[in-house]
Amino acid sequence: MRLFLALAIGTLCLNSAMRAEEPVRITSQKDVIYGVTDGVGLLADIAWPANRTSVPAIVMVHGGRWRSGSKNDTRYARADVWASAGFFAMDIDYHLVTTSPAPACYQDLFTAIRWLHAHAANYNIDTNRVYLLGDSSGGHEVSLAATLGPGPYPKTGGWDNSPADFRAVISISGAYDLNTLSWGNLWTPLAGTPANGFTTLTGAELEEARRLASPIRHIGAQTKPMLLLHSDDDRSVPIQQAVDMDAALTAGKVQHRFIHYKDRGHMAFTDEAFQEDQAFIRSLEEKK
Repeated sequence: MRLFLALAIGTLCLNSAMRAEEPVRITSQKDVIYGVTDGVGLLADIAWPANRTSVPAIVMVHGGRWRSGSKNDTRYARADVWASAGFFAMDIDYHLVTTSPAPACYQDLFTAIRWLHAHAANYNIDTNRVYLLGDSSGGHEVSLAATLGPGPYPKTGGWDNSPADFRAVISISGAYDLNTLSWGNLWTPLAGTPANGFTTLTGAELEEARRLASPIRHIGAQTKPMLLLHSDDDRSVPIQQAVDMDAALTAGKVQHRFIHYKDRGHMAFTDEAFQEDQAFIRSLEEKK
């Protein structure tokens, strides 16, 4: 009898070990509608480990100076890579400024975060482990989320009653001060109402709107942990943007890390960045 029990226990332990080593089984879905604004659907590609429970999540925001780019670009289409690492991954498209002026793209990001919370049970997401990842203008958006939060911008897209919480952000080649950025003028909100008509902001009002949308201007006790990756030879977003942001985060005693490269150019979601991203997330979760 004792021998039978020992064998049974041994078999259970072996089966448990085999289950623990079972490879991640990825399920993915293209063009999921995560919100609707003015009758237009907002699309995301998602991927997740179907045989895992209580998984972290990452929302990915592509670059393109808010005027171009897509979740389908090879530089950004990495949902399966993150799912293979055990994450629920959400790679979003958003309103470009060529069709909907700022801050529509930023409002879409928060729609995506709320959608994720609203659907967390469907994908076994641990909502205490939600991360944001952005590149270039996408890095600007996630960094603004880390410092300003939703800000004064109204909710759009749906899921208004869901939280928009997240743990930390990763900004690759991000922009942090729009009034000193050569293409910061693409962030040009409108003033007015549908009833009275819209006008483009100018002068001091426009400068203030860009100051409001500059992550470096809102660093404080509420700022989320941040990872910054940037290179000296970035010809789209000058390295000084990241240097100044690092100094401001240090002065504000915000938990962060700045990885300062010399020769990576204007980085995107590379394999090298992926390794650094994971290491940063592990460092946060080990401190729980």
